[in-house]
Amino acid sequence: MKGNDMQRRLRTGLAAGALGVALVLAGCASGADDNQQTDPSATEEHQGHGGDNAESGDEEMDHSMEHPMDGGPAPEGIAEASDPAYPVGTEVQLTADHMEGMDGATATISGAFDTYTYSVNYTPAGGGAPVTDHKWVVQEEIEDAGDERLADGTEVTLLAEHMEGMEGATATIASSTDETVYMVDYETDGMKMTNHKWVVESEIQPAS
Repeated sequence: MKGNDMQRRLRTGLAAGALGVALVLAGCASGADDNQQTDPSATEEHQGHGGDNAESGDEEMDHSMEHPMDGGPAPEGIAEASDPAYPVGTEVQLTADHMEGMDGATATISGAFDTYTYSVNYTPAGGGAPVTDHKWVVQEEIEDAGDERLADGTEVTLLAEHMEGMEGATATIASSTDETVYMVDYETDGMKMTNHKWVVESEIQPAS
């Protein structure tokens, strides 16, 4: 009898011990799950990626500030204007508002060209928020554009590198002009923009 009582006590003790260990492990797992559920950073970052919730003003500012400070040389094959209203080296005042701080800025003409110039709508290659009425892209920055003026609504492939995601993007012609088009150097908010592309003649006036 004593032997049987001893065995029952041992079994009861072992069962209680196992139950205690199980409860401890369950508590640890629950704590880990709680920590994962209460960490908002990963979820917020994922939802915010892509800019769908950005306000239009923020999108415009991001768009403007993506232009490089040095625009680089004019595209290959573009014809220099033979008698531009504002020759290279002329100091002018900008009336364009493509970028923050541009309207009213004093600028120096760094290039003047005769070509067709387009405003385009496009979605950046690789994804991103659509860009509407981007000014400007010249004929020589459009793949297989030929020599004729492209009609509004024409779908094209961009070769321009003004902004990240622009080269290779599919775009639609929104409008066009045959005005003389210029590259300009100007300063805004302490930043010097060199060979900024592009400004058309109607967006320029003589320096005051």
